[in-house]
Amino acid sequence: MLGPVQPGAWNAITDVEGVRVGHATRDEPGWLTGVTVVVAPPGTVGGVDVRGGGPGTRETDLLDPSRSVDTVDAVVVAGGSAFGLASADGVMAGLWQDGLGWPVGTQPHEVVPIVPAAILFDLGRGGDWSHHPGRDDGLAAYRSATSGPVTEGSVGAGTGAMTGGLRGGVGTASVVLSSGATVGALVVVNAVGSAWDLAGSLLARPLLTDAEAAALPDPDPAAAAAHRVEQEAALAALVAGAATTLGVVATDAVLTKSGCRALAGVAHDGFARALTPVHTTFDGDAVFALSTGTGPQPSRVELVELQTAAADTVARAIARGVLAATSVDRAADGGVALRSYRDALTRHPG
Repeated sequence: MLGPVQPGAWNAITDVEGVRVGHATRDEPGWLTGVTVVVAPPGTVGGVDVRGGGPGTRETDLLDPSRSVDTVDAVVVAGGSAFGLASADGVMAGLWQDGLGWPVGTQPHEVVPIVPAAILFDLGRGGDWSHHPGRDDGLAAYRSATSGPVTEGSVGAGTGAMTGGLRGGVGTASVVLSSGATVGALVVVNAVGSAWDLAGSLLARPLLTDAEAAALPDPDPAAAAAHRVEQEAALAALVAGAATTLGVVATDAVLTKSGCRALAGVAHDGFARALTPVHTTFDGDAVFALSTGTGPQPSRVELVELQTAAADTVARAIARGVLAATSVDRAADGGVALRSYRDALTRHPG
């Protein structure tokens, strides 16, 4: 993007009018997992781009431009690997109870909510392999969904997330473009790759707003070097599908289903700007794109600006998620001990 980045009021995906976000966090003993739902206003169009070697998804076929269903009610991202896809059942139940969904009959209750979903791997990180989010967690996340500020870090689907051997998390960001369109992104970072360079500096640093950059802690190159040794040992134990970064991009700009799919594809560039490596055999990366259609119709030039902004906003959301994560130690329960980026790779005053 050219010129300074101007975030929306909340610097969150909820800056796109009508979009709401809710979390269900399971971090009690034996648990480190959760669900995050992005609820779309009625009439929202959607698309998706799935990459990596180990994806876990639901209802993504409906988002293909050739399919007849052309609206999306919500997008679910969850922990629990393939078990976590059941959390979308709860979101569907909540939407149906509220009378929302694709009409399949003449009566108000004859609707089927359209809820695409994707999951990440966090099984056993809290200590009990059998603990994963389900229908009740999905419904709780839906019922908690609000507009306004979005809680970031070790919450919702990011509760058991890790990246580069440290704790991952949920991050969000937004930008208001010169065309008047707003673009927001929410990302759950659970990648094989790292969000920092060899010296411990965040890869997305050049894309951050002045305020975001000013709040960054100072990286500790010696700590980063020591952590690389630990990270290489952890990589040797990876299996396919053991990591995944999931993103949802939303805009009020008017886009078709094919336009949303293209937006999701370009938004994946934000992964590459903030994580290295990306889309590996062990990742199941996916980006959903939503258009509420209440904003401007982009020209060709504005469409390029919109797509570029989506990638940059995804990168900023990744950085914000990593920065907001907190350390956790469940080793005594048979789970994992995960340090946060702030605790592990940055200098501490005094």
